[in-house]
Amino acid sequence: QVQLVESGGGLVQAGGSLRLSCVASGRTLRGDVKGWFRQVPGKEREFVAAISWGSGSFYYADFVKGRFTISRDNAKNTVYLQMNSLKPEDTAVYYCSAGTVLTHTASAYDYWGQGTQVTVSS
Repeated sequence: QVQLVESGGGLVQAGGSLRLSCVASGRTLRGDVKGWFRQVPGKEREFVAAISWGSGSFYYADFVKGRFTISRDNAKNTVYLQMNSLKPEDTAVYYCSAGTVLTHTASAYDYWGQGTQVTVSS
């Protein structure tokens, strides 16, 4: 029984910031990698960032490098995605995920949250 719940989405103007949170709960969590993906209608879910829970190693998609930061709080079982300098093309539903491999491949992740909407206006 593992559950991931995202929060922090909303409507912001271009250039603004949001911090997304993902709280993990359950008796145990499989693996040690937490990731963020995003999806817009008609497109595949795309990788944003991931972090190794134990080591703190991280991995970013090229198109968000320098604007977004992934971090975690082990005591709170929470992973964050700090998003700065947001652009209209960042508009999407953002999903938290959990897996065992620090990878950009969505199929490698085992658990998914329900998503939180991020909308960036021009």
